[in-house]
Amino acid sequence: MDKNHEMQWKETARWIKFEEDVEEETDRWGKPHVASLSFRSLLELRKTLAHGTVLLDLDQRTLPGIAHQVVEQMIISDQIKAEDRANVLRALLLKHCHPNKDKDFSFSRNISTASLGSLMAHHQSQNHIAPSSEPSVTQPLMGESTDADVKVMVDSIEKECPLSEMTRSRSKHELKLMEKIPCNAEATVVLVGCVEFLEHPTMAYVRLQTAVELESVLEVPVPVRFLFILLGPTNSNMDYHEIGRSISTLMSDKNFHRAAYQADDRNDLLNAINEFLDSSIVIPPSDVPGEELLLSVAQFQRKMLKKRQAKEEQVLSKEVKSQEERALLKRKRLDEDDPLRRTGKPFGGVIRDAARRYPQYLSDFKDALNPQCMAAIIFIYFAALSPAITFGGLLGEKTMGLIGVSELIISTAIQMIIFGLLGAQPLLIVGFSGPLLVFEEAFFKFCDSNGMEYLTGRVWIGFWLIAIVLLIVAFEGSFLVRFISRFTQEIFAFLISIIFIYETFYKLVKIFKDHPLRGCSNSTLNGTFLPLIPPSPSNETTEGVKRTGEPNTALLSLVLMAGTFFIAFFLRKFKNSRFFPGRVRRVIGDFGVPIAILIMVLVDYSIQETFTQKLSVPTGLSVTSPEKRGWFINPLGKNGDFPIWMMFASVIPAILVFILIFMETMITTLIISKKERMLTKGSGFHLDLLIIVGSGGVAAMFGLPWLAAATVRTVTHVNALTVMSKSVAPGDKPKIEEVKEQRVTGLVVAIMVGLSIVIGDLLRKIPLAVLFGIFLYMGVTSLNGIDLYERIQLLLMPSKHHPDHMYVRKVKTLRMHLYTIVQVFCLAVLWAVMSTVASLAFPFVLILTVPVKMFALTRIFTDRELKCLDADDAQPTFDEKEGLDEYDELSMPV
Repeated sequence: MDKNHEMQWKETARWIKFEEDVEEETDRWGKPHVASLSFRSLLELRKTLAHGTVLLDLDQRTLPGIAHQVVEQMIISDQIKAEDRANVLRALLLKHCHPNKDKDFSFSRNISTASLGSLMAHHQSQNHIAPSSEPSVTQPLMGESTDADVKVMVDSIEKECPLSEMTRSRSKHELKLMEKIPCNAEATVVLVGCVEFLEHPTMAYVRLQTAVELESVLEVPVPVRFLFILLGPTNSNMDYHEIGRSISTLMSDKNFHRAAYQADDRNDLLNAINEFLDSSIVIPPSDVPGEELLLSVAQFQRKMLKKRQAKEEQVLSKEVKSQEERALLKRKRLDEDDPLRRTGKPFGGVIRDAARRYPQYLSDFKDALNPQCMAAIIFIYFAALSPAITFGGLLGEKTMGLIGVSELIISTAIQMIIFGLLGAQPLLIVGFSGPLLVFEEAFFKFCDSNGMEYLTGRVWIGFWLIAIVLLIVAFEGSFLVRFISRFTQEIFAFLISIIFIYETFYKLVKIFKDHPLRGCSNSTLNGTFLPLIPPSPSNETTEGVKRTGEPNTALLSLVLMAGTFFIAFFLRKFKNSRFFPGRVRRVIGDFGVPIAILIMVLVDYSIQETFTQKLSVPTGLSVTSPEKRGWFINPLGKNGDFPIWMMFASVIPAILVFILIFMETMITTLIISKKERMLTKGSGFHLDLLIIVGSGGVAAMFGLPWLAAATVRTVTHVNALTVMSKSVAPGDKPKIEEVKEQRVTGLVVAIMVGLSIVIGDLLRKIPLAVLFGIFLYMGVTSLNGIDLYERIQLLLMPSKHHPDHMYVRKVKTLRMHLYTIVQVFCLAVLWAVMSTVASLAFPFVLILTVPVKMFALTRIFTDRELKCLDADDAQPTFDEKEGLDEYDELSMPV
């Protein structure tokens, strides 16, 4: 009842895709969930449909007209008596009440009475319905009014509904709900309730000829196509509410939904219910002590769904009759699904990539005229600048200042501009990465120990890189990425993550050795503390003199490193938490690394008395160490004495560098080229590899670092440009509408990174300990998406606590552990190689894991086991699940 003690229909549940119930105490919508039905309610529903009123393609456009036709059909089928006509009509035309409504947009009593009177005039009844003739309604199932369940169905075609079309939306709640419903949606209204004037339950199922908007029936203006009505006495054994939930759930099922539209008679509806029952699950009425025991139900449901989908695919495949059509579809599918397909012609892959992408060159600039692209530029700028500063500082440490922050920033800017203008997939973000840092350190040590010039050696490596990439691209060698399976990727990624973590603590220990802790035992007679070392008036390192033994330096460095790591780490977690609106969380999480750097720099700046080693950045457009090198590197050496044999021997390290760039670039391109990402302009594996490796080879002549496609930065770039559908049912995952595929964001970011060289004064305030914290952060977060890391943890975990992964369900525990041990052994061999003088060859040893997997593991494990353990099943992450982000879909290191 409402405030005036008048009867009304009360909305208690809705289905946009999943069920949402109204919480009785708070009168608000609860969380969406999968509807669970009783088996009896489904059988009762089938029984009522078999004997009740079924009206298909009813030509009525108003609720009074529909109600009149329904009541007349009920009388004809002997479901109700003729004298109950007025009471049933009166019940059907009661006004509707919705949750969180200050005003009910519903039929007023005058409209209901007038409509009812005009209908009753055809049956020689009174034109005025007195209050005494109002039906008496007994105790309802939910609250103190008649129940109504509202289900809104969404058709397969989804598009955003412009707000201007929502003429009836009068509240923020309605506007927000309409955003989740596509324009072509049609609704099913389910009305169930108890009335005392009926002796037996009566049911009607109505499909209108055309969908119409029924005034005030729904909380939003969605046209109604189906109605289900169930009224009956309270002394019946039927649970009306559960039957209403059952038909609502059926109408939300896509197969029954399709059958309801195509049904010619009630038998088609009954057959559709039978098919629904065939795919349903019955849980026995036993006590379940824990929710984990119900996990098998979800697995069984997935099997049932696969069988159901297989039947649908068989039906669809039969529609294609001729073999020519099937062959044409198969060929078309192969062309679309295989970007690495070889043409068999020299440079055929590059030509095909250019022919596919360059005709869309103009649209690559037009498509950037969007606010989302402008927002992505700001985020990607910091995402590209932070690693350039971090890796630049560490590279300066590894190479004694020969290559540092200046070189890396300039190299990133120039190569990103070249790739942004010429690349076939401009969404790739080119940058420095951990594997290249490891190689640079190994090659520097090799040159230093053999008395050769490091930068000159890099020039010859660059020459050989250009020759190698031309040879590989000419023979379309990009297809070789197929042989680099998840087995190799996981070993590589785990190795780099461990190196990141190890290097962080190695540097921290070195700081503690240079600035050891000392006891506070020295004091004067007056108890005044005398510092062991006089405080320095400046916090900068004296020119040419390494400062050691500074008080509190080690402790402050530890605080800065740990603080940077924990701030960046927990801000990343905060992005997927439930605090604040989603946009605020994303901004805070996406800018976590710059925020952590800024906070810790301010902490260090506020402690002037304690020395910390800072980032070495030159003033203006200058190299890091002007006294050691210039902008152009002489290929013959400073004095023209570079060994001739090394000019030719440089082909070996060039092959190793190519392996690293090839793996990162190709696998990164594969990740963003997955079907789920809905890229329409395609990728260019061959052309992109040629541009990235070729520009890196030329960059070596100027002493600039080589770069590759940075995996995490590229994925976050694509995610920032992805437009998700707003028409998402509550509880459902958002779907991709489009990706803003353009060149402008990459080009603008490259220019901004290049201009950052002018903020050298600010960069010189960054302590190296802060960069160590970012290094630790990248190492720890890179472990998250690696199955090898999870399976190492399973070695120490009882099998009953193993997670529900495919390789856990399909592979025996001991066999799974054996596979993990093989990977750990390969990892140990790689670490041993890197710890010796042969560390330069670690990419070659890494590639040897490919034949190990192809020839050795196939003899130990079955094909089924390898498909489960070595499957590339990482899925793109678009939604904000707790604890999941871009790192979780990556098998390559940062």
